[in-house]
Amino acid sequence: MHEDLSDADAQFREWMCENLQRAAEHFGLDLAGEPRLGWMDRSISALAGRGEERFWLRVVSENKQWIDGAFWTGNLDANMLTGLAKPRVLDVFEWEEYRQQRAEVLTLLPGSPCSRTDALREPIDLPDAWWAELRRTIDAVACTPTDRVNADQELVSKRIRQRFGDAMTPVVSQWETVHGDLHWANLMGPAFGLLDWEWWGRGPAGTDAATLLCYSLLVPEMVERVRSVFGDVLESESGRIAQLYVASRLFRRIDKGDHPDLAAVLSTHVETLT
Repeated sequence: MHEDLSDADAQFREWMCENLQRAAEHFGLDLAGEPRLGWMDRSISALAGRGEERFWLRVVSENKQWIDGAFWTGNLDANMLTGLAKPRVLDVFEWEEYRQQRAEVLTLLPGSPCSRTDALREPIDLPDAWWAELRRTIDAVACTPTDRVNADQELVSKRIRQRFGDAMTPVVSQWETVHGDLHWANLMGPAFGLLDWEWWGRGPAGTDAATLLCYSLLVPEMVERVRSVFGDVLESESGRIAQLYVASRLFRRIDKGDHPDLAAVLSTHVETLT
């Protein structure tokens, strides 16, 4: 799809491509696939190789004042989560050039992302074993101890009240470790896999199920499938609060121009929660 870019945006994307090439040279890798830009062009990734070996190479660029958060080392920190279908960080390289750059070499998962966009816009046929592995993965992460924080009570209350008013009393009574960004572009198929562990940490119980549900709202049959797998989580009081929190976050994205087609169905969904 053709995009009309400003000169500044085009120059930034070219610079990100240069960063990716610099990282490849540092690790002794050859870029082997078309680069993919992430959200707001803050990251760029591509398939890379060394001889017969294949890896995923990712570079994220951030203003220096924002790199103290847990997200900056999230993928590497997630190496402690073993026995799950997820990438493993093999090497890291950082340098400063206008902004802070962080390059990561990751193991490659089989298959391809379930969707090109975070939100699903058409049904996808996934085997029962895939859904069972999804639930097992989220349950395993949930009970993993960590000092990392995805969201605390202050942030949850702030986001929900900003969007839905001060009458809301969003007290989170149950916390767990969450992936934090469980949308369809981060899920692999047909063999299950889960990408992008930047934001994992402690958050409201049910955050991951709520996130997947909200990003499925344009496809009713997928909503029902998510509910069949995570119904016990979503129907709990903690799950209701998690859904309100996730919806408030998603509305912020919509306000900035992302996923405009989700606005109406998300509003309808929130009405069922309040």
